[in-house]
Amino acid sequence: MSALPSISPEGRKTCDVVVVGAGFAGMYMLYRLRGAGFSVRVYEQGGGVGGTWYWNRYPGARCDVESMQYSYSFSEELQREWDWSERYAPQPEILKYANHVADRFNLRRDIQFNTRVDRAVFDETANTWAVTTSDGNTAIASFVVLATGCLSNARRPDIKGLESFKGPVYHTGNWPHEPVDFTGLRVGVIGTGSSGIQSVPVIAEQARHLTVFQRTANFSIPARNARLTEEERQAFRQNYPEIRRFAREVARNGIYTDPPDRGALEDGHEQRRAKYEQRWEKGGLTFMYAYNDLALNQAANDTAADFVRGKIAEIVKDPETARLLQPNSHPIGTKRICVDTDYFATFNRDNVTLVDIKANPIEQILPNGLRTSAKTYELDALVLATGFDAMTGSVAKIDIRGRNGLTLNRKWAEGPKTYLGLMSAGFPNLFIITGPGSPSVLSNMIVSIEQHVDWIADCLAFMHAKGLNLMEAEKDAEDKWVAHVNEVAHATLYPQANSWYMGANIPGKPRIFMPYIGGVGTYRQICNEVAAKDYEGFAMAANERERAVAIS
Repeated sequence: MSALPSISPEGRKTCDVVVVGAGFAGMYMLYRLRGAGFSVRVYEQGGGVGGTWYWNRYPGARCDVESMQYSYSFSEELQREWDWSERYAPQPEILKYANHVADRFNLRRDIQFNTRVDRAVFDETANTWAVTTSDGNTAIASFVVLATGCLSNARRPDIKGLESFKGPVYHTGNWPHEPVDFTGLRVGVIGTGSSGIQSVPVIAEQARHLTVFQRTANFSIPARNARLTEEERQAFRQNYPEIRRFAREVARNGIYTDPPDRGALEDGHEQRRAKYEQRWEKGGLTFMYAYNDLALNQAANDTAADFVRGKIAEIVKDPETARLLQPNSHPIGTKRICVDTDYFATFNRDNVTLVDIKANPIEQILPNGLRTSAKTYELDALVLATGFDAMTGSVAKIDIRGRNGLTLNRKWAEGPKTYLGLMSAGFPNLFIITGPGSPSVLSNMIVSIEQHVDWIADCLAFMHAKGLNLMEAEKDAEDKWVAHVNEVAHATLYPQANSWYMGANIPGKPRIFMPYIGGVGTYRQICNEVAAKDYEGFAMAANERERAVAIS
């Protein structure tokens, strides 16, 4: 199906599509495009498939979406042959699943590992992309798909003296592949987002002493993780058609659960508490589905936040520690709510100390410890649970140049701008999977990945059938979509939080709400309607050079 000439300049590889990244998005994109007859080359900077789950190997790393839902739905055989062992799969099992998928569908032959994409430049004369990789080679492709992931660019904090620390320093987002043993060590963990909340209980069991440095307390719901029985797996599989339909078309976040039928203030205090208790005992992200207005109404949200703060006070024995662990700076759910196993109870251990670095900021990392404005702490090892430059960080590391040499970083300097989160005006034939302006990190990522990949694959097949090979988001459509994304976001409580949804964890990054909060089902319908109207809002054309060759 290749639209490219068979003879290429010496030293340059040609293909229809270059895909950047071999995580769940890149693997499925390869599968779909190969099945449609396109030639594809995937570049992956890691040594294997899995994306986020290849790099994030920190102690306690798990997905916060249930295993039976955090899985591909495109293959019925795959759904039935893979047995998840636990309600929430640990990182090694998710990585094993990714490798199984790569082997089952023979994907590795089109993936080049240990290869970083450094540059991508659009040639306006040939309507092709020149993609330069870390091995010094360049590939020429009609299309580029960025499957770089939303949480794959680990953020290393800029703390004075960090390079002087004599002990080992680990980042949760780029963990060693060999086991790390903290036995007998004094360990400091900086950060209490999801990776900190997952890793702290595990590290505390090993360390001689663990000191947790917290700037912002986070809401967390118990996972209630457990082994899955064969009966539970089979019951889930039998209901898969409805579960998948609900996740795609009904659920706001792509997760199957009982939908709420009322607002929090429509119930009395006792009824409301009973519902929260039921959700707390069930565990997981669906706690926020107790009522339908928790993201919209501050008074309703306060009832859920107060309930969780009360649970923290019940669990944590020391009143001052409990107070520090109770979030008060943002409505519950406006930062991605965490899911934990014994996180709050860990602070009852004699070998665990919580330090409030909002009140007493870190001044300097020392060769053998850390100094805050109030005290010096002696440490043997440091764990940086400081998160990611989310949604745009991995794209920003690539020098992407579109029309007139404009770089994507320059265009996005005041915040990312896309149409549907799929393309950015001025960058023809460049697609983004789960980019800013799509539900993305507000959803079950695999549901959103499959939707984007299917849309892109269908779009490229449509273009091929019509003899088209140039596609670009129209600026007017992009401007309207960016305005819509922000309008919808500001009708909710989400912008009240200084979250990584807003880029607030990265100094100097523009404050703009990046994901689309209108819901997975609504977003899918919008994308389908755009496609049904011959991709309304996108400009499509044929390559004039090829048209002339065809006529001759």
